[in-house]
Amino acid sequence: MTGSMYASVAGLRAHMQKLSVIGNNVANVNTQGYKKQRTMFRDSVYSLYSSGGNGTSTVGGINPSQIGYGSMVGSIDLNMSSASYNPGSPMDCALVGDGFFLVGDKTVANSIDGTNPTSLKSLTLTRVGDFQFKADGYLCDGKGNVVYGFMTTGVDEEGKPIVSDQLVPIRKPHWERVPAKIETKDDDGNTVTTDGYKYEIRYATDRTGAETTEGNVTTKAVGPLQDVNKPTDPSNWINKSTGEKLPDNSEANQLLMADLDFAEFSNITINQDTGAIVGICREGDQQIVMGYLAIGSVTNPNGVTHTGESYYKCQDGAGDLRICMLGGVQNDLGISNVNSYMCKPADDPNNPNPDPGDTQPPYPAGTAILSTGGTKIMVGFLEAPNVDLAEEISELITTQRGYQANTRIITVTDSMLEELVNMKR
Repeated sequence: MTGSMYASVAGLRAHMQKLSVIGNNVANVNTQGYKKQRTMFRDSVYSLYSSGGNGTSTVGGINPSQIGYGSMVGSIDLNMSSASYNPGSPMDCALVGDGFFLVGDKTVANSIDGTNPTSLKSLTLTRVGDFQFKADGYLCDGKGNVVYGFMTTGVDEEGKPIVSDQLVPIRKPHWERVPAKIETKDDDGNTVTTDGYKYEIRYATDRTGAETTEGNVTTKAVGPLQDVNKPTDPSNWINKSTGEKLPDNSEANQLLMADLDFAEFSNITINQDTGAIVGICREGDQQIVMGYLAIGSVTNPNGVTHTGESYYKCQDGAGDLRICMLGGVQNDLGISNVNSYMCKPADDPNNPNPDPGDTQPPYPAGTAILSTGGTKIMVGFLEAPNVDLAEEISELITTQRGYQANTRIITVTDSMLEELVNMKR
């Protein structure tokens, strides 16, 4: 066999792999949030027939003589640039700029360790924000994965939301029917007070753990927000169906209050500047901030690993995963100093206790949640694929011709070998 035969076979294999990439791009020309791939060829190995020389005072130099053995796929790159946006449902979100939405199942929150930023990589990344609140009260994407962010745990004296610094699945708050004095007006305009019931919002419980101090560095352990919102005052425990007060600590009481109903909301919106999820509570007609979307930022967006179904993982090649909030809202919420998730390298001037020998996660000192800078979201839109069909068809034509040329080399080589074999006759 001759080298041309092996070189052409390698060329056929490389062009077939490129054709697979092109076919995948064309197949996803209408897939929301799809990011196209690009095939890069590299020449293959070479054999050295004669070495080169630099020449002498009397003889000129010569170049080395080498014969190559075909081509190979050097890399298949992912292009994370944005193209355009398509109108969608009122709660659909599209990212403008770098970043990813963070999704996963409900148990991923248990594996996130606030002192170890690497644990964030258990979350799944996506650019497709087809969000809806499902029947279980959780904010989910179209595949049923819960969306992660920062939950509201209460309100202050001015009625402003108190937001936890723990990264958890976003869900609706619960509500409870509690006894209350109801004031009404009679026909004469007099105030009449009667015994009745009202609904109170029960927010999640912040389960931030105890702080530990080592040197000048303080870190805190965190856990998922408590998903059971029992009232703190047993005197308010009632039968939700009848409105009757239950005996304190009764078995029936524990069963009823272990699963409060989720509050019902109308006109749920997502703020495009801050990522706040706001709804109008149907009981009491009050505006409630349920939480804030979290945005994931990786060191190398083009290096994420595609797992299919518009999902990615921050694995080798993508660098570190950081948690961001939109519009710098973390400063207004008072959660700008979050040791749990955002850390800077030990050589950072803002690190209060640098360790020159420790510059990789987990870092010895935490700092703050990062702002996403120029990243924004478009509410009511979904990101369109960045596939240029004209470009893909052009690549398809050149790939086809390249494949045909390689097959022609094999045919010609075969003819030459046939002539060589026939010389004996």
